[in-house]
Amino acid sequence: MLSVARRPLSAAVPVGNLLGIHLFQCPDTVGIVARLSECIASRGGNIHSVDFTYNPMLWPRDVLRTDFLNLSQHFSAQRSTVRVPDLDPKYKISVLASKQDHCLFDLLYRWQEGRLPVDINCVISNHDRLKDNHVRRFLERHGIPYHYLPTSPGNKREQEILELVQGTDFVVLARYMQILSEGFLKAYGKDIINIHHGLLPSFKGGNPSRQAFNAGVKLIGATSHFVTPELDAGPIIEQMVERVSHRDTLQSFVVKSENLEKQCLAEAIKSYCELRVLPYELKKTVVF
Repeated sequence: MLSVARRPLSAAVPVGNLLGIHLFQCPDTVGIVARLSECIASRGGNIHSVDFTYNPMLWPRDVLRTDFLNLSQHFSAQRSTVRVPDLDPKYKISVLASKQDHCLFDLLYRWQEGRLPVDINCVISNHDRLKDNHVRRFLERHGIPYHYLPTSPGNKREQEILELVQGTDFVVLARYMQILSEGFLKAYGKDIINIHHGLLPSFKGGNPSRQAFNAGVKLIGATSHFVTPELDAGPIIEQMVERVSHRDTLQSFVVKSENLEKQCLAEAIKSYCELRVLPYELKKTVVF
C-alpha cells in the first residue's frame, strides 16, 4: 500500500490545512486501505488523489507520526514514512562532481530557484576549478563550501568524502566520474543518486556520446539510478529520451545528451524527495 504526492505541493490545499505525504509498504492483506483512510478521516483529514490534507491544529505533527507508526506496526510494514513539506526541514544533500559542470550547475540553479526541496551541504570535486569559475563564484556567493579532493588510482579520498557527507540525507553524483567502493557505500549507509550518460545498460565507459554517435543510434537518453556496488546497475529512478538523426553533428548530439542528463537527474531528485520512489526486488523501482 502506497500513498504519495503527484501534484504540485502547493496545489489545491484548503486554507489552514497542510499537505501530507505518506509512503507505506507492507504485505498485502485485507483492510489496509480502509484502516489508513479511517485514520486520516478520524483526525479531520481528507484524501486527495493519493496524498492527503489535514489541519495541524486538529492533528499535531507528533500525533500524526504516532498514528501512522501504530498502523505500520499493525500491518508489519517494511516501510512507513510520513512527510509534511511545509513543516519538515528540507533534505540535506552533498553533491559530488568531476570536470563537467552541466549537471552540477543545473542543480545549483534549480536550488536557487526553490525548485528542489533540498539544502546543499557542500560540493565535492576531484577536479579543481579556478576562483573565477562560474560554479565557484556561485558557491561563494551563496555560502556553499567547495572541497577539492584530487584522486589517484591508489587513493580515492573516500574517508575524507565520508566525513564531509556525514549528516546528509542522501548524496547526488552530478557526473562524478569516480567509482565509489562497496566499503564506502556501506559506511555511508544512505541512498546515493547517480546520473548516467545514456540508456542503461548501453554505452558504458568513456566517450558514451561518441560511442552512440558512431553507432548511428536514433534515440539517445539519460538514466538516473541508485548507486550500488555493481557499476551502473542500481535500481533505475528516471529515464528520458530524445530523437536524433543523421543531420545531427557530434556537437549537437552532445548538447542534446547533456540537456537530457540535467532534466533526468533533477526529476529523479524531485521524485525521491516527494517519496514517489519505492525500490523493490533488488534492482527495480516503482515510481509514482
